[in-house]
Amino acid sequence: MPNQSESKHPLKMFALNSNRPLAEKIAAAAGVELGKATIKHFSDGEIAITVDESIRGADIFLIQSVSDPVNTMLMELMIMVDAVRRASAHSITVVIPYYGYSRADRKARSREPITAKLIASLLEDDGVDRAVTLDLHAAQLQGFFDIPMDHLEATPLLAGYFVDHGLTDNLVVVSPDHAGVSKARRMADLLQAPLAIIDNRDPNKSTTSADAVIGSVAGKNAILVDDIIDTAVRISISAQTLKNAGANDIYAVATHPVFSKNAVTQMKNSPLKKVIVTDSIQMPESKQFDKLEIISVGNLIGQAIRRIYSEQSVGQLFIR
Repeated sequence: MPNQSESKHPLKMFALNSNRPLAEKIAAAAGVELGKATIKHFSDGEIAITVDESIRGADIFLIQSVSDPVNTMLMELMIMVDAVRRASAHSITVVIPYYGYSRADRKARSREPITAKLIASLLEDDGVDRAVTLDLHAAQLQGFFDIPMDHLEATPLLAGYFVDHGLTDNLVVVSPDHAGVSKARRMADLLQAPLAIIDNRDPNKSTTSADAVIGSVAGKNAILVDDIIDTAVRISISAQTLKNAGANDIYAVATHPVFSKNAVTQMKNSPLKKVIVTDSIQMPESKQFDKLEIISVGNLIGQAIRRIYSEQSVGQLFIR
C-alpha cells in the first residue's frame, strides 16, 4: 500500500518467459499490473524484445527465473535490461526467483570457472541497479554483487506448510549432507524440532551409505531439507536411508524444483510421502505428481518489491 515514503518515480513491472504465472502473483501482491513487452525468438535462436509502453523515469522490476532453458532465459533477461536502460528507466531491479548457475559458486577443481560470479558481473555491466533473489545455493553469493542485493528466504513459508496441516508433532529435520546443515537448522528452529544429518561424504556423487545417519530418527516423522531438487537421486537415496534407520513418514522440502532427467520417477518410487516445493520455477503438468505440493512465493516477492520501492525494511518478511 502506498505511503508517504513511496518513490516519486512510477513503479513498473515486467515478466519475461520463464514463469509468467508467478509473475502475475507477484504483480498482484505488489499492487501493480504487469507491463507490456513483446518477446520474439527467431528460428536461429536470436531474441528480440520491444517494450510496448513508455517507461521513462520509472523504477523497473524485471521478473525472470534463470531456469530451463537456462541460457535462453538468461539472455532474455540481459536483453530486457538493455532495452529498459536505453528507454531511460530511472532504476532497474532484476527479480530472479531461481538464480541459475548458482551451484558454480567456487573453484572446486583446477581450471574451473565461477559462473555464479560471472552472471552477477554480466548483470551489473548490463546496467542493473539492484537484484532480488530467493534462497541462493550458498548465501555468500550475495557477495558476488557490488550492487544492493535482497536475498529472500522461503523457509518460513515451507515450515508453515507443516504448521498449517497440523504436522508438527514427533518431527525431526534432516539435512541430506553436511553442507546443507544451516538451511536444515533454520527449518528445525522454526518447527522447534531436533536436527539430524545424512553423513554423505561425497554429495557430488549422490551416494549415501544406507546406515549413515547422525542423530535420532527412529520412530519420528522426518523432513529432508534442501534448496534444490535436480535429478532427485540424492533426496531419494536420503529418504531410503531414513526409512532404513526407522523413520516413519518422510517429507522432502526444497525451494527450487528443477526436476531434470527422471527426477519425477525417482521421487515416485522413493519412500517419500510428500515433496513440498515453491513455484520459483514453473512446473509443467508433465512434472507434477500425486506426492507434489507447491507453495507460492508470489506474495513474499510481491511484498518485498513494494517494500523496496517504498524504501522500507525487507527484514520483516523473514519473520513468521
